[in-house]
Amino acid sequence: MENPLTWSEFERIHMHVGLVRNARVFEEARIPAYIIDVDFGPEIGTRKTSAQVTSRYHPEELIGKKVVAVTNFPPKQIGPIQSEFLLLGALDKVRGTAVLEVSDDVAPGTRIA
Repeated sequence: MENPLTWSEFERIHMHVGLVRNARVFEEARIPAYIIDVDFGPEIGTRKTSAQVTSRYHPEELIGKKVVAVTNFPPKQIGPIQSEFLLLGALDKVRGTAVLEVSDDVAPGTRIA
């Protein structure tokens, strides 16, 4: 395995469950994308990101999904929006990226270990 991650490095990655509250077309994006608002519970709050998941989903299909995200990356400016987290997904070159989801009985904000 090339450049393996240490356990202490992995522990620094904060992944949480979030509930998608809104998704809309990112009109200004050079590559088709959505702007997605996700509620990570009371401690983290609602955050926004851009995600290139247009090949697999329509915006309304994302709303209500419980997704997995990295929440401790620094904010990144993407055109006119500031991305505040990284939405995790399975990179499928044929059907498009599939967002990682968890079961309905997991609360927004739950830490992934």
